[in-house]
Amino acid sequence: MCHQTVGLIAGELERRGIATTSVTALEEITKKVRTPRALAVPYALGYPLGKPGDPELQTRILRAAFALLEAPGPPPVLADFTEAWSRNVP
Repeated sequence: MCHQTVGLIAGELERRGIATTSVTALEEITKKVRTPRALAVPYALGYPLGKPGDPELQTRILRAAFALLEAPGPPPVLADFTEAWSRNVP
């Protein structure tokens, strides 16, 4: 899904009182549209949750994204997930 569209929809949901969080591979777009809460991952487009078939890594990413809902301070909140994985995608 388009990073810009997701960020704009998240912003509108937040204005209506619904907390949101997302995972982004394009940090510059996420910053530009001021997505309320986002976790920036260092992975290629198409792999926002990391390596396919690695449920432990995928769980860590999702938990880090959900933890942003408890982040202190007002949105926008942009955090980095820095855990790398091999680019050899099956």
